[in-house]
Amino acid sequence: MAGKMTRLEKQWILYDVGNSAFTMLCTTIIPIYFKNIATADNLSNSDSTAFLSFTLSLSTILVAILGPILGTMADTKNYKKPLFVSTFLVGVIGCMAMAFASKWLAFLAVFCIAKTGYQLSLIFYDSMLTDVTTEERMDEISSQGYAWGYIGSCVPFIASLVLILGSDVIGISGGMAMTLALLLNAVWWAGVTIPLIRNYRQIHYVEKVNHPVKESFRRIVDVVKGLKHQRKILFFLLGFFFYIDGVYTIIDMATTYGKDVGISDTDLVLALLMTQVVAFPCSIAFGKISKRFKNGSLIQVSILAYFLIAVFALQLDKAWEFWFLAVCVAVFQGAIQALSRSYFAKIIPKEKSSEYFGFYDIFGKGAAFIGTTVMGISTMVSGSSRYGVAILSLMFLVGFFFFRKAEKEE
Repeated sequence: MAGKMTRLEKQWILYDVGNSAFTMLCTTIIPIYFKNIATADNLSNSDSTAFLSFTLSLSTILVAILGPILGTMADTKNYKKPLFVSTFLVGVIGCMAMAFASKWLAFLAVFCIAKTGYQLSLIFYDSMLTDVTTEERMDEISSQGYAWGYIGSCVPFIASLVLILGSDVIGISGGMAMTLALLLNAVWWAGVTIPLIRNYRQIHYVEKVNHPVKESFRRIVDVVKGLKHQRKILFFLLGFFFYIDGVYTIIDMATTYGKDVGISDTDLVLALLMTQVVAFPCSIAFGKISKRFKNGSLIQVSILAYFLIAVFALQLDKAWEFWFLAVCVAVFQGAIQALSRSYFAKIIPKEKSSEYFGFYDIFGKGAAFIGTTVMGISTMVSGSSRYGVAILSLMFLVGFFFFRKAEKEE
């Protein structure tokens, strides 16, 4: 990077460090904990996987509905920070509330609220990239965000593991250990976010209007109509819809899938912890490489790598295979997320960044309901989650096709 990171760039990156702790919980400890309380309530493995999948799907559908409306409102002068803070607090308070939900249905309800708040906060956070740095620095700052998010999330995660795995030694119950772990992660998330909240200022915006909600709907319609003339943005969003759907489904369901095919809880947690550690240098490396190679070329390599990962996962039934896949995912996970975020930030109007990132979230995390729903339905119908993984592999190929079309547009 040309020059050191600014104070505001570092503070923006810290939110990735904070929310990644919650993401890490969602992909490791929470699914395992949910599986255990569901089993205690006499819910079968396949049914608990299905209900968890449907909960994730409901959360992403809510984000798909609310994202464009709130995103468009956030582009109004001085609206972005309050909306960011509100949704961030929903996520943090929801994370705390999960600590006190002991039944599987109540736990899923609170988890859905927390996950929705978290995902909505990312719309405003991602769109802040256009305010906190320059276009020339976007690829690397975005990559640094994911990189430090991966390594930073390990701090509360390891502390959580010590509490949960060492509960007998410490002299507390497993349930109390889980409660403390959830509270710890919520405090971490909130604590590292405070500097960004205090110092962020919205630079790119549209002026206030008398009826912001009504105006938001009008601008949403205008954006949708305008996409047919913005073919690069349209084809990117279509490609992103398919390939990132696969990425997020793998992130959300990896632990559950591994448990279904017989991988032990210890192997699952340690392999996913290793994923965070390996992803840190790989994300930074891709940020550096983006100076020498086109952003679009690196995204295409990452999509094809994920396709091969999904194909390999079809026959996964051994611990070493899960570890191998965890390393492969770690190499490309940060790259495909960070470079997609900065790629999109470069091709949209900066004064409407939240508006467009609302659609980015629909086509991204909002689209993930397809993958998680496919996993849920296929598992419930067939009794095996491998069929859902097979469909995911095809999504990467479709995503690659549309992204190639976006690259050909000026």
